[in-house]
Amino acid sequence: MGKVQESGKTSNLPRVLGPMHIWALGVGIVLVGEFMGWNFTIAKGGSLGSIIACWTIGILYVCLVMINTEIGSVIPEAGGQYAMAKYLLGPLASFNIGLMLVFEYVMLEAADALVVGQILQSLHPDIQATPYIILTLLVLTYLNYRGVYATLTLNFFITALAFLTILILLFGTRFYSESESILQLKRFSDGLPYGWIGILAALQFGIWFYLGIEGTALAAEECRSTGRALPVGALVGLATLLVGATLTWYVCSGLVPADKLGESVYPLYDAARATGIPFVVAALFAGTILACLASANGCINDSSRAWFAMARDTLIPGAFAVTHPRFKTPYRAILFLLPMSLAFGFTGLLDQVITFSILSALLVYLFTAYMMLKFRKMYPPGTIDRGYTAPWHPVVAYLLLALTTATLSGMYFGYWINLLSGFTFYLLASLWFTFHRSKFVNTETFIGAGAHRWPRPRGY
Repeated sequence: MGKVQESGKTSNLPRVLGPMHIWALGVGIVLVGEFMGWNFTIAKGGSLGSIIACWTIGILYVCLVMINTEIGSVIPEAGGQYAMAKYLLGPLASFNIGLMLVFEYVMLEAADALVVGQILQSLHPDIQATPYIILTLLVLTYLNYRGVYATLTLNFFITALAFLTILILLFGTRFYSESESILQLKRFSDGLPYGWIGILAALQFGIWFYLGIEGTALAAEECRSTGRALPVGALVGLATLLVGATLTWYVCSGLVPADKLGESVYPLYDAARATGIPFVVAALFAGTILACLASANGCINDSSRAWFAMARDTLIPGAFAVTHPRFKTPYRAILFLLPMSLAFGFTGLLDQVITFSILSALLVYLFTAYMMLKFRKMYPPGTIDRGYTAPWHPVVAYLLLALTTATLSGMYFGYWINLLSGFTFYLLASLWFTFHRSKFVNTETFIGAGAHRWPRPRGY
């Protein structure tokens, strides 16, 4: 591991990433949602409710990515939405948002490992999933420990290969020939069995098509040119996911009956098996594992950056803000979060793990919409340099707020206990911070060296 810095000594992260790496980080984390999790929208809202939820949530993420990209291009610091809150909302909100980001990605990482274990177990009933879950997380943690450039370069290639397998499945169905196509949408889809209330319930899992793309902002400090890499990587990544989500729904709904699709652990793999074509089955088996690995890899990166940024600002113990003297990675944050992912992976409760990840993300989105309104009020266009300016303000912020609130409302159907538990957890964490940890925060230097980049805000 090399000689480690003395406790209390921290450093900035190296600037080595370009647009390709930002695309790999954003799409790599999210693409696994095309291989698992999204299909619970079928169970909640039916086939038609699923695609409506897919595109409705797609609009939510278009708004979110535009907002993240505008504010993130101004704040080239690790932490993403946490760093935004540091400048715009203060210590308590920053602490909560940082914690929500950590749990969003730690839970998603655990879900990825669960699917790797379960798909390997599908090969033979005697295969035990637990060793593969542990091995997957250990190997990916080691990669992140060694350095972000190599980690996200690898993510680019395995993400591209995973996306390619979706195209292999699509062309394997011969969709382009009406006489030869094996897709049977009319036979296997079930429309809107629960009406419009089903669409509302499906929004929660429609998020799985895109959950994590907002994590591109967490790598802002490590971009060679934040104003270029962040907008290009994030916006091209979102376009990739919109296309992939629609193709995934189309192929799976035409190959697997709705009742089976709604409860599948790995829907694209099940769709491949329905084709009966060995090469397609093998490709989607590999694609599912690659997507899970890319997602877990990105989650380790994002969760550790949020934890590192919080520690560097003394919202949590500063020991986690130490970077490795050789690899320049926040290695203590990376290693500390590993047992947490393992613990949730051992539960085996995929939908519960997914739900807490989604809840944490939705709460961050609410804060993000508010931060955009405040940011534009304090710093209108022309008062501060932006790498990207989101159009249609304030419509984008209000639309993000409305769609996020609707999705949270939809979580009540079937997951109200999870909703209550999540709110209780973050309330208790806020009380701990307010009455205990806040006394260790130096509010005068909280913003730190980044303050010089910001002109005096309008009205202050």
